[in-house]
Amino acid sequence: MPSFLDTNILIYAVDPDEPEKSPIAAALVEEHLVEGDGRISVQVLREFYSASRKLSQPLSDEQADEMVRYFATFSPLPEDARMVLGAVRCGQEFSAGVNRLLTEDLQHGQEIEGLHIENPFL
Repeated sequence: MPSFLDTNILIYAVDPDEPEKSPIAAALVEEHLVEGDGRISVQVLREFYSASRKLSQPLSDEQADEMVRYFATFSPLPEDARMVLGAVRCGQEFSAGVNRLLTEDLQHGQEIEGLHIENPFL
């Protein structure tokens, strides 16, 4: 199912201090890369890089660079005014060509203009 992966999914995929969430997040990343139906935005890459440097076991410059390059294989959506306005109107990237947003930042099960919000850690 085409899915937009929020920053927290990428962070948990590399955070050894999240033993329950890390394998779930890593499996989601792998699944959506293999299937070719995962989406992220340039903003998610930027947030991932920043957050990866603030973990209790921060990624080194080289590790962070490697992970950003790896996640960039999702072909990140560029930021533009239309995306920002869409996010303001309905919560997140509805224009990303996906019908599911994987995040723990919004209410699980919520539907926003055809976009299903799913918390994979519940």
